[in-house]
Amino acid sequence: MTLLHLKKHFSNSLSDVYTDSESVFIFQIFTEHILGLNNFQQRQSSDLELSDENINRFQQIISELKTGKPYLQILGETEFYGMKIFVDENVLIPRPETEELLEFAIKNINQYSVILNATKCNEESLDSSFLGMTKKTLKILDIGTGSGTIPLVLKKHFPEAEITSIDFSEKALKTAKKNADFHQLEINFIHADYLSLDLNQNFDVIISNPPYIGIDEENEIGDSVKEFEPTMALFSPTSDALIFYRKIAEDSKEYLNENGLLFLEINQKLGLETLELYKDFSKSELIKDLSENDRFIFGIK
Repeated sequence: MTLLHLKKHFSNSLSDVYTDSESVFIFQIFTEHILGLNNFQQRQSSDLELSDENINRFQQIISELKTGKPYLQILGETEFYGMKIFVDENVLIPRPETEELLEFAIKNINQYSVILNATKCNEESLDSSFLGMTKKTLKILDIGTGSGTIPLVLKKHFPEAEITSIDFSEKALKTAKKNADFHQLEINFIHADYLSLDLNQNFDVIISNPPYIGIDEENEIGDSVKEFEPTMALFSPTSDALIFYRKIAEDSKEYLNENGLLFLEINQKLGLETLELYKDFSKSELIKDLSENDRFIFGIK
């Protein structure tokens, strides 16, 4: 079988699951992954004869795709914020909205770090020769780390920061550690149920994309998501869809440093209700994503 014949077979086999353009896109991704051919090379290799082994690999992929399994889970990896991230059935596939959250967070943490270190230096010495000695280590807490995308991106941009990441799923943490090892980034991963965890240190930044889908919204979630991505990472564990945000708000009172920063990804249907939990911050605002949905909370204590 040639590459062109395989491409047609791939599309025809998945016509009940994907549109033609979607099938072409997914086929290109797996062809590059398996055969090492980019899109240009694929167009130049229509007559390439494929081995039985590679044909069987594609046939297995087709079988899995027919079940509705996300193609990125089958691929085992994705790109997030310019970084290769390993994914599997134990973690959520990173969404573009979380990239937006990180872009906003990085911009504001940069500004915060400049102010924080300038204040620290002024307190300890007016001599510029001491600047390197007095630089304050930024402490960041990430709640519900999943595949580790949030702490890994932040560590890449703030290599001197101490980042602690919490998750209740041991399997998710295994994937997160795999990603951290791949990128050679040091993160303090903690296996714990955040809702019953007592923090024991203060942080300059708290960031989280916790489970925020209410149980009553389950019918609105696609089967490919509910059946193949971890429900623990999607749905609130109780009837209270804001339970994580309430705990974060309470912890922030004691464990977020004065003038510390808060970044949250939220349920778009509960924007105002979530914002109300942080009314005691010196600044708290509801921010829309690129689709104009209420998606993020930004706070300064």
